[in-house]
Amino acid sequence: MGDSVDRLIFEADTSSKKRSGVHRPIFAPFFTQPAIDASPPSKVHLLVNPYSGRKKGLLVGQEAERLLIEAGVVVDVHHSEYASHIVEIAASLDLNDGDCIAVVGGDGTLSEAITGWMRTKPTTTPIFAVIPAGTGNSQGTELGISGVDDSVSRILRGSTQAIDLAEVNLRSGNRKDPGPEMTWYSHNLVTWGLGVDSVVLAEKLRWMGPIRYDVGIVMMMLVNRRRRATLTLDGHRMEGDYTLFLIQNTQLGGSGLKLGPGASIDDGEMDLGILQRMSRPSLLKAFGMLQKEGRHVFHPSVIYHRFKHLRIETNEPMAINIDGELIGCTPLDMQVMPQAIRLIV
Repeated sequence: MGDSVDRLIFEADTSSKKRSGVHRPIFAPFFTQPAIDASPPSKVHLLVNPYSGRKKGLLVGQEAERLLIEAGVVVDVHHSEYASHIVEIAASLDLNDGDCIAVVGGDGTLSEAITGWMRTKPTTTPIFAVIPAGTGNSQGTELGISGVDDSVSRILRGSTQAIDLAEVNLRSGNRKDPGPEMTWYSHNLVTWGLGVDSVVLAEKLRWMGPIRYDVGIVMMMLVNRRRRATLTLDGHRMEGDYTLFLIQNTQLGGSGLKLGPGASIDDGEMDLGILQRMSRPSLLKAFGMLQKEGRHVFHPSVIYHRFKHLRIETNEPMAINIDGELIGCTPLDMQVMPQAIRLIV
Protein backbone atom coordinates (compact mmCIF):
# COMPACT_ATOMS: atom_id res chain seq x y z
CA MET A 1 0.00 0.00 0.00
CA GLY A 2 2.86 2.39 0.57
CA ASP A 3 4.08 3.45 4.02
CA SER A 4 3.92 7.16 3.15
CA VAL A 5 0.11 7.25 3.07
CA ASP A 6 -1.45 7.88 6.46
CA ARG A 7 -4.05 5.31 7.41
CA LEU A 8 -7.31 6.31 9.09
CA ILE A 9 -7.62 4.41 12.37
CA PHE A 10 -11.06 3.82 13.88
CA GLU A 11 -11.79 3.48 17.57
CA ALA A 12 -14.28 0.92 18.82
CA ASP A 13 -17.45 1.93 20.64
CA THR A 14 -17.06 -0.43 23.58
CA SER A 15 -20.58 0.40 24.79
CA SER A 16 -21.98 -1.45 21.76
CA LYS A 17 -22.50 -5.19 21.53
CA LYS A 18 -19.91 -7.17 19.63
CA ARG A 19 -21.05 -8.54 16.29
CA SER A 20 -18.80 -10.49 13.94
CA GLY A 21 -16.34 -10.37 16.83
CA VAL A 22 -15.99 -6.56 16.97
CA HIS A 23 -17.74 -3.53 18.41
CA ARG A 24 -19.23 -0.90 16.11
CA PRO A 25 -16.84 1.99 15.34
CA ILE A 26 -17.17 5.43 16.87
CA PHE A 27 -18.72 7.56 14.14
CA ALA A 28 -17.41 10.99 13.17
CA PRO A 29 -19.76 13.96 13.57
CA PHE A 30 -21.72 14.46 10.35
CA PHE A 31 -21.14 18.23 10.58
CA THR A 32 -18.00 19.75 12.08
CA GLN A 33 -18.99 23.41 11.58
CA PRO A 34 -21.93 25.34 13.07
CA ALA A 35 -25.10 25.98 11.11
CA ILE A 36 -25.55 29.24 9.22
CA ASP A 37 -28.84 30.94 10.06
CA ALA A 38 -30.45 32.69 7.12
CA SER A 39 -33.77 34.21 6.16
CA PRO A 40 -36.32 31.87 4.58
CA PRO A 41 -36.07 32.03 0.77
CA SER A 42 -38.50 34.33 -1.00
CA LYS A 43 -38.28 32.12 -4.09
CA VAL A 44 -37.79 28.38 -4.46
CA HIS A 45 -36.76 26.78 -7.75
CA LEU A 46 -38.41 23.36 -7.43
CA LEU A 47 -36.61 20.76 -9.59
CA VAL A 48 -38.73 17.62 -9.78
CA ASN A 49 -37.73 14.19 -11.03
CA PRO A 50 -41.21 12.70 -11.61
CA TYR A 51 -39.76 9.23 -12.19
CA SER A 52 -37.85 8.92 -8.91
CA GLY A 53 -38.93 6.49 -6.23
CA ARG A 54 -40.87 4.36 -8.69
CA LYS A 55 -42.66 7.48 -10.03
CA LYS A 56 -43.65 8.96 -6.68
CA GLY A 57 -41.56 12.07 -7.40
CA LEU A 58 -44.43 13.78 -9.21
CA LEU A 59 -46.82 13.50 -6.24
CA VAL A 60 -44.13 14.59 -3.76
CA GLY A 61 -43.34 17.59 -5.98
CA GLN A 62 -46.99 18.61 -6.16
CA GLU A 63 -47.34 18.44 -2.38
CA ALA A 64 -44.15 20.45 -1.84
CA GLU A 65 -45.33 23.10 -4.29
CA ARG A 66 -48.70 23.37 -2.49
CA LEU A 67 -47.10 23.74 0.94
CA LEU A 68 -44.59 26.36 -0.22
CA ILE A 69 -47.26 28.45 -1.96
CA GLU A 70 -49.46 28.27 1.13
CA ALA A 71 -46.52 29.67 3.11
CA GLY A 72 -46.26 32.64 0.73
CA VAL A 73 -43.16 31.49 -1.15
CA VAL A 74 -42.82 32.10 -4.88
CA VAL A 75 -42.26 28.73 -6.55
CA ASP A 76 -40.68 28.14 -9.95
CA VAL A 77 -41.37 24.51 -10.91
CA HIS A 78 -39.36 22.44 -13.40
CA HIS A 79 -39.94 18.76 -14.26
CA SER A 80 -37.27 16.56 -15.83
CA GLU A 81 -38.34 14.74 -18.97
CA TYR A 82 -35.30 12.58 -19.76
CA ALA A 83 -32.01 11.37 -18.31
CA SER A 84 -29.76 14.21 -17.06
CA HIS A 85 -32.41 16.82 -17.90
CA ILE A 86 -32.02 18.19 -14.36
CA VAL A 87 -28.41 19.07 -15.24
CA GLU A 88 -29.64 21.28 -18.09
CA ILE A 89 -32.44 22.80 -16.01
CA ALA A 90 -30.14 23.72 -13.12
CA ALA A 91 -27.61 25.29 -15.50
CA SER A 92 -30.34 27.51 -16.97
CA LEU A 93 -31.66 28.90 -13.67
CA ASP A 94 -31.57 32.64 -13.06
CA LEU A 95 -30.89 32.87 -9.32
CA ASN A 96 -30.96 35.88 -7.03
CA ASP A 97 -29.22 35.98 -3.64
CA GLY A 98 -31.23 33.99 -1.14
CA ASP A 99 -33.04 31.84 -3.71
CA CYS A 100 -33.18 28.13 -2.98
CA ILE A 101 -32.85 25.19 -5.37
CA ALA A 102 -35.09 22.47 -3.91
CA VAL A 103 -34.60 19.04 -5.44
CA VAL A 104 -37.38 16.43 -5.44
CA GLY A 105 -35.81 13.05 -6.05
CA GLY A 106 -33.01 10.82 -4.80
CA ASP A 107 -29.27 11.32 -4.40
CA GLY A 108 -28.69 11.10 -8.15
CA THR A 109 -31.21 13.89 -8.82
CA LEU A 110 -29.54 16.15 -6.26
CA SER A 111 -26.17 15.35 -7.84
CA GLU A 112 -27.53 16.35 -11.27
CA ALA A 113 -28.85 19.65 -9.92
CA ILE A 114 -25.56 20.48 -8.20
CA THR A 115 -23.60 19.51 -11.33
CA GLY A 116 -25.72 21.69 -13.60
CA TRP A 117 -25.38 24.71 -11.35
CA MET A 118 -21.66 24.26 -10.61
CA ARG A 119 -20.87 23.99 -14.32
CA THR A 120 -22.02 27.62 -14.68
CA LYS A 121 -18.97 28.60 -12.56
CA PRO A 122 -21.06 30.48 -9.97
CA THR A 123 -19.51 33.36 -8.05
CA THR A 124 -21.91 32.94 -5.12
CA THR A 125 -22.54 29.92 -2.89
CA PRO A 126 -25.96 28.54 -3.82
CA ILE A 127 -28.49 27.14 -1.34
CA PHE A 128 -29.85 23.64 -2.02
CA ALA A 129 -32.62 21.74 -0.28
CA VAL A 130 -33.46 18.04 -0.30
CA ILE A 131 -37.03 16.78 -0.69
CA PRO A 132 -36.48 13.00 -0.71
CA ALA A 133 -38.44 11.00 -3.28
CA GLY A 134 -35.93 8.41 -4.48
CA THR A 135 -35.23 4.82 -3.50
CA GLY A 136 -31.86 5.42 -1.81
CA ASN A 137 -32.21 8.92 -0.29
CA SER A 138 -28.89 8.72 1.59
CA GLN A 139 -28.63 12.50 1.95
CA GLY A 140 -32.18 12.85 3.22
CA THR A 141 -31.68 9.98 5.65
CA GLU A 142 -28.51 11.50 7.09
CA LEU A 143 -30.31 14.81 7.57
CA GLY A 144 -33.12 12.98 9.35
CA ILE A 145 -35.82 14.24 6.96
CA SER A 146 -39.08 12.42 7.72
CA GLY A 147 -41.13 13.48 4.68
CA VAL A 148 -42.27 16.30 2.44
CA ASP A 149 -43.81 18.29 5.31
CA ASP A 150 -40.53 18.14 7.21
CA SER A 151 -38.55 19.14 4.11
CA VAL A 152 -40.72 22.19 3.47
CA SER A 153 -40.65 23.28 7.12
CA ARG A 154 -36.85 23.19 7.02
CA ILE A 155 -36.80 25.32 3.87
CA LEU A 156 -39.07 27.85 5.58
CA ARG A 157 -36.76 28.02 8.62
CA GLY A 158 -33.79 28.74 6.35
CA SER A 159 -31.00 27.21 8.49
CA THR A 160 -28.10 25.96 6.31
CA GLN A 161 -24.74 24.22 6.51
CA ALA A 162 -21.85 24.74 4.10
CA ILE A 163 -20.83 21.34 2.71
CA ASP A 164 -17.97 19.97 0.64
CA LEU A 165 -18.28 18.70 -2.90
CA ALA A 166 -16.03 16.52 -5.02
CA GLU A 167 -15.24 17.83 -8.50
CA VAL A 168 -14.89 14.65 -10.57
CA ASN A 169 -13.30 14.64 -14.02
CA LEU A 170 -13.82 11.40 -15.93
CA ARG A 171 -14.67 9.99 -19.34
CA SER A 172 -18.31 10.11 -20.38
CA GLY A 173 -20.06 7.07 -21.83
CA ASN A 174 -19.36 3.55 -20.63
CA ARG A 175 -16.43 1.17 -20.61
CA LYS A 176 -17.40 -0.30 -23.99
CA ASP A 177 -17.90 3.12 -25.59
CA PRO A 178 -16.01 5.82 -23.61
CA GLY A 179 -16.68 9.36 -24.69
CA PRO A 180 -14.91 12.69 -24.12
CA GLU A 181 -13.88 13.96 -20.70
CA MET A 182 -16.55 15.65 -18.59
CA THR A 183 -16.92 17.13 -15.10
CA TRP A 184 -19.44 15.96 -12.49
CA TYR A 185 -19.99 17.07 -8.89
CA SER A 186 -20.62 14.64 -6.05
CA HIS A 187 -22.22 15.41 -2.68
CA ASN A 188 -22.49 11.84 -1.39
CA LEU A 189 -20.17 9.10 -2.69
CA VAL A 190 -18.15 7.79 -5.62
CA THR A 191 -17.50 4.08 -6.05
CA TRP A 192 -15.35 1.93 -8.31
CA GLY A 193 -15.15 -1.84 -8.59
CA LEU A 194 -17.60 -4.24 -7.00
CA GLY A 195 -19.89 -1.39 -5.94
CA VAL A 196 -20.31 -0.27 -9.54
CA ASP A 197 -20.84 -3.80 -10.84
CA SER A 198 -23.54 -4.25 -8.21
CA VAL A 199 -25.28 -1.01 -9.27
CA VAL A 200 -25.30 -2.22 -12.90
CA LEU A 201 -27.09 -5.33 -11.72
CA ALA A 202 -29.32 -3.41 -9.28
CA GLU A 203 -30.62 -1.23 -12.12
CA LYS A 204 -32.10 -4.38 -13.62
CA LEU A 205 -33.80 -5.11 -10.28
CA ARG A 206 -35.44 -1.72 -9.61
CA TRP A 207 -38.77 -3.45 -8.96
CA MET A 208 -37.26 -4.80 -5.73
CA GLY A 209 -36.87 -1.31 -4.24
CA PRO A 210 -33.90 -0.40 -1.98
CA ILE A 211 -33.05 -4.06 -1.23
CA ARG A 212 -31.85 -4.38 -4.83
CA TYR A 213 -28.52 -2.82 -3.76
CA ASP A 214 -27.94 -5.62 -1.25
CA VAL A 215 -28.92 -8.31 -3.74
CA GLY A 216 -26.65 -6.82 -6.41
CA ILE A 217 -23.66 -6.68 -4.07
CA VAL A 218 -24.09 -10.26 -2.85
CA MET A 219 -24.40 -11.61 -6.40
CA MET A 220 -21.28 -9.75 -7.56
CA MET A 221 -19.34 -10.90 -4.50
CA LEU A 222 -20.03 -14.47 -5.53
CA VAL A 223 -18.52 -13.69 -8.94
CA ASN A 224 -15.49 -12.03 -7.24
CA ARG A 225 -13.93 -10.51 -10.35
CA ARG A 226 -10.30 -9.44 -10.45
CA ARG A 227 -9.90 -5.66 -10.78
CA ARG A 228 -6.51 -4.01 -11.17
CA ALA A 229 -5.98 -0.27 -10.76
CA THR A 230 -3.42 2.42 -10.06
CA LEU A 231 -4.48 4.82 -7.33
CA THR A 232 -2.77 8.16 -6.67
CA LEU A 233 -3.73 9.69 -3.34
CA ASP A 234 -2.48 13.24 -2.67
CA GLY A 235 0.59 12.45 -4.76
CA HIS A 236 1.21 8.97 -3.34
CA ARG A 237 0.95 6.21 -5.93
CA MET A 238 -0.20 2.66 -5.20
CA GLU A 239 -0.99 -0.19 -7.55
CA GLY A 240 -2.59 -3.56 -7.06
CA ASP A 241 -5.64 -5.82 -7.26
CA TYR A 242 -8.63 -4.30 -5.52
CA THR A 243 -12.22 -5.30 -4.86
CA LEU A 244 -13.77 -1.91 -4.23
CA PHE A 245 -13.06 1.78 -3.63
CA LEU A 246 -15.59 3.56 -1.38
CA ILE A 247 -15.04 7.30 -1.73
CA GLN A 248 -17.23 9.00 0.85
CA ASN A 249 -18.25 12.59 1.52
CA THR A 250 -21.13 11.29 3.64
CA GLN A 251 -21.41 8.20 5.82
CA LEU A 252 -24.28 6.36 4.14
CA GLY A 253 -24.77 4.57 0.83
CA GLY A 254 -27.69 2.74 -0.78
CA SER A 255 -30.05 0.92 1.60
CA GLY A 256 -28.71 3.06 4.46
CA LEU A 257 -25.45 1.08 4.62
CA LYS A 258 -22.87 2.81 6.84
CA LEU A 259 -20.05 2.85 4.30
CA GLY A 260 -17.93 5.69 5.72
CA PRO A 261 -18.17 5.92 9.52
CA GLY A 262 -15.33 8.45 9.63
CA ALA A 263 -16.72 10.86 7.03
CA SER A 264 -17.84 14.40 7.83
CA ILE A 265 -19.54 16.35 5.07
CA ASP A 266 -17.80 19.66 5.78
CA ASP A 267 -14.24 18.81 6.91
CA GLY A 268 -12.53 19.68 3.61
CA GLU A 269 -11.54 16.07 2.86
CA MET A 270 -13.04 12.87 1.48
CA ASP A 271 -12.72 9.42 3.05
CA LEU A 272 -11.50 6.51 0.93
CA GLY A 273 -12.22 2.94 1.91
CA ILE A 274 -10.12 0.37 0.04
CA LEU A 275 -11.27 -3.22 0.02
CA GLN A 276 -8.25 -5.17 -1.11
CA ARG A 277 -8.68 -8.29 -3.21
CA MET A 278 -9.65 -11.17 -0.92
CA SER A 279 -11.10 -14.66 -1.05
CA ARG A 280 -14.84 -15.11 -1.50
CA PRO A 281 -15.39 -16.19 2.15
CA SER A 282 -13.38 -13.20 3.42
CA LEU A 283 -15.31 -10.88 1.12
CA LEU A 284 -18.64 -12.23 2.33
CA LYS A 285 -17.50 -11.71 5.92
CA ALA A 286 -16.43 -8.12 5.16
CA PHE A 287 -19.84 -7.35 3.66
CA GLY A 288 -21.58 -8.95 6.64
CA MET A 289 -19.56 -6.67 8.93
CA LEU A 290 -20.48 -3.67 6.75
CA GLN A 291 -24.17 -4.44 7.25
CA LYS A 292 -23.64 -4.43 11.02
CA GLU A 293 -23.25 -0.66 11.55
CA GLY A 294 -20.00 -0.19 9.64
CA ARG A 295 -17.95 -2.84 11.43
CA HIS A 296 -16.19 -3.61 8.12
CA VAL A 297 -13.66 -0.90 9.00
CA PHE A 298 -12.08 -3.45 11.38
CA HIS A 299 -11.71 -6.15 8.71
CA PRO A 300 -7.97 -6.84 8.08
CA SER A 301 -8.35 -6.35 4.30
CA VAL A 302 -10.17 -3.00 4.58
CA ILE A 303 -8.07 0.18 4.77
CA TYR A 304 -9.25 3.79 5.04
CA HIS A 305 -7.50 7.05 4.14
CA ARG A 306 -8.45 10.72 3.83
CA PHE A 307 -7.50 12.87 0.85
CA LYS A 308 -7.96 16.13 -1.02
CA HIS A 309 -7.00 14.82 -4.47
CA LEU A 310 -7.35 11.34 -5.95
CA ARG A 311 -6.75 9.72 -9.32
CA ILE A 312 -7.83 6.25 -10.51
CA GLU A 313 -6.25 4.70 -13.62
CA THR A 314 -7.05 1.32 -15.17
CA ASN A 315 -5.71 -0.56 -18.19
CA GLU A 316 -9.16 -0.45 -19.77
CA PRO A 317 -12.02 1.98 -19.06
CA MET A 318 -14.00 0.90 -16.00
CA ALA A 319 -17.37 2.25 -14.90
CA ILE A 320 -17.80 4.82 -12.12
CA ASN A 321 -20.81 5.28 -9.84
CA ILE A 322 -21.44 8.83 -8.59
CA ASP A 323 -24.15 9.37 -5.96
CA GLY A 324 -25.91 6.14 -6.85
CA GLU A 325 -25.89 6.57 -10.63
CA LEU A 326 -23.63 5.20 -13.37
CA ILE A 327 -22.04 8.38 -14.72
CA GLY A 328 -18.89 7.59 -16.74
CA CYS A 329 -15.64 5.64 -16.69
CA THR A 330 -11.96 5.81 -15.83
CA PRO A 331 -9.50 7.46 -15.83
CA LEU A 332 -10.84 9.59 -12.99
CA ASP A 333 -9.51 12.70 -11.25
CA MET A 334 -11.20 13.98 -8.11
CA GLN A 335 -10.58 17.23 -6.25
CA VAL A 336 -12.26 18.15 -2.97
CA MET A 337 -14.00 21.55 -2.99
CA PRO A 338 -14.33 22.62 0.67
CA GLN A 339 -17.71 24.07 1.68
CA ALA A 340 -18.70 24.65 -1.95
CA ILE A 341 -22.48 24.90 -1.48
CA ARG A 342 -24.96 25.51 1.31
CA LEU A 343 -27.51 22.87 2.21
CA ILE A 344 -30.79 23.45 4.04
CA VAL A 345 -30.67 21.44 7.27
